[in-house]
Amino acid sequence: MSRAQLTRTGILRMALGGGGADPLLPAEGGGGRRAPFLLRALRIAVVVCLYWFTSIAMVFLNKYLLDSPSLRLDAPLFVTFFQCALTAALCLGLSLGAACGPPCAGLPALRLDPKVSRSVLPLSAVFIGMVTSNNLCLKHVGVAFYNVGRSLTTVFNVLLSYLLLKQTTSLYALLACGVIIGGFWLGVDQEGAEGTLSWTGIFFGILASLCVSLNAIYTKKVLPVVDGSIWRLTFYNNINACVLFFPLMVLLGEFRTLYHFDKLGSPSFWGVMTLGGVFGFAIGYVTGLQIKFTSPLTHNVSGTAKACAQTVLAVIYFEETKSFLWWTSNLMVLGGSFAYTWVKGLEMRKVQEDPNVKSGERNETGV
Repeated sequence: MSRAQLTRTGILRMALGGGGADPLLPAEGGGGRRAPFLLRALRIAVVVCLYWFTSIAMVFLNKYLLDSPSLRLDAPLFVTFFQCALTAALCLGLSLGAACGPPCAGLPALRLDPKVSRSVLPLSAVFIGMVTSNNLCLKHVGVAFYNVGRSLTTVFNVLLSYLLLKQTTSLYALLACGVIIGGFWLGVDQEGAEGTLSWTGIFFGILASLCVSLNAIYTKKVLPVVDGSIWRLTFYNNINACVLFFPLMVLLGEFRTLYHFDKLGSPSFWGVMTLGGVFGFAIGYVTGLQIKFTSPLTHNVSGTAKACAQTVLAVIYFEETKSFLWWTSNLMVLGGSFAYTWVKGLEMRKVQEDPNVKSGERNETGV
């Protein structure tokens, strides 16, 4: 799972492990005849580029909204609340447009059921922790260090798989996790040496990594409540999050901050806010597209490469100078993530091809 796109609908998509057919994604197979190689290659290239653009743009937009010196808006919960509200509104809008025909014809009708909303509430609490800690990590660390700051998701996946699901991990996968942890600590050390270390950002990065793993577990548990529909789950999750964010914003005084914010009536501010929310919603769709046209393994490799490109772009854009060891920490995190993905992909393929493994065990996955 790529760490850069662990937001809202993207998380749900990955937690399903493929799940059922997505009404917004093109159907596989079609007429039984495969498209020409060049056409398929071009389509894959377009989808991967779209995924890279959406994910990177979302991170840079959120960094601007959360920590821009020109904007000076110290209300991270409000930014997250607005994006959750926009996601819920877009889900509802797509549902209402289902009668218009393709591509919305297969979308389920969405209506708010208080009983279902209560059942989704435990997941929503974890979801709030995930999106809030993600944004707070991005607020306190640079975009270049963002990938390393929240790089322990894979480590928590392994830990929670053992503690909660009693699933062991192979030696090679554990070695890959060790490389990730080493890269994380080296990155923290180098940020401190350069005087740009934020322990607050590191804390929220670790918390975000934990919440991402927990979110995958709770998503799997809650999904039957919404009949296995990712869109219903996204809708209820974001509606619950909007309600739960209100008392948090009151406690932290963000409404007072907004009252004194000098750009509250600026159309350009609300334009950027809306654009950030649209990208946050779109990342789930383009993540699903990339998985659909490639594979989960290729998606993870693409996400790792995208994280590398995002780091380089951030260093160039913000005109930063980084040491050799700082770059080494990033390479260790990216290399460890790639190695873990590759090892797990080989293990899953071996299990799928083993005739002695029962079908139920083949479908059994960790976090």
